[in-house]
Amino acid sequence: MVWGTVARLLRERGYVIVEPEVGELVTSLDMAGCSLTLMWLDDELERYWTAPADTPAYRKGVLSIPPPTGERRTAAPAQPDLEAAEPVPPADDAARSGAQLVTKALDAVAGMLARAESELGRIDAVAGDGDHGRGMVKGSAAACAAATRAAADGAGQAAVLAAAGRRWAARAGGTSGVLWGALLGAASGRLRDHGVPDSATVVAAVSDGCDAVMRLGGAARGDKTMVDALLPFAEELRRRVDSGETWCAAWAPAADAATAAARATAGLRPRVGRARPLAERSVGTPDAGATSLAMCASAVADFITLTTKGGS
Repeated sequence: MVWGTVARLLRERGYVIVEPEVGELVTSLDMAGCSLTLMWLDDELERYWTAPADTPAYRKGVLSIPPPTGERRTAAPAQPDLEAAEPVPPADDAARSGAQLVTKALDAVAGMLARAESELGRIDAVAGDGDHGRGMVKGSAAACAAATRAAADGAGQAAVLAAAGRRWAARAGGTSGVLWGALLGAASGRLRDHGVPDSATVVAAVSDGCDAVMRLGGAARGDKTMVDALLPFAEELRRRVDSGETWCAAWAPAADAATAAARATAGLRPRVGRARPLAERSVGTPDAGATSLAMCASAVADFITLTTKGGS
């Protein structure tokens, strides 16, 4: 309707319209209204404008394929195989057993996120583009696959977690994927591929992951991001371990603290990230990143309960 009116007005004023483009061409978050762009063509520009095009973002007409000229082309350089196996650092039996537990925990997280994809997307769509659930599913599935490969190759817990972080960041897309990659990567740096990490080491690994997320994302407590759930989780885990609990026993209460903190983000206004321009709209809905982080922590808590029965 809008274009019909515009086209009529242009023609009434003597303008010749050449192959107009009408539709959703370059959209943006919460874009409203419409945009009209006019370009005056000369003979050269008209030839270019009407020519066929085939690009990832814009297609027009059909490109003809030139006949063979007999010219030999050099092969394009091979692209790195992102799925190729990575070198596995040496690990002892205890660390390899730990790697199996990390892999199973990631599998529990990936399964939970697959079931929660729609809900996370719904929450994210209130003040975002609604893709958080899809990104978390892609990232966690890739991380789980990478961990499984590394563990099968004899990697220890640190190497498995590092591989998972790299694949999560590479496959998830978006800011959350990069942040989760940084979280797992930093946490893996505290673990070793020898022996069983004690509770203090696990706490330090979680703290390192939290610091990495805050440093990379630039978010702080109260900004309505995943940090608002991650910080309470790390703090409660440390408090309980410092009081004498094992990290396994402390994990579930720490996950509960993260869950409560994630729910409380409903009352916050985002101060960083893509949701910031729609701050008022987001009030009343918890942050998707904080919610998914708390859900992941809870999934690991359930796994710990089922497999270790509170052991250290």
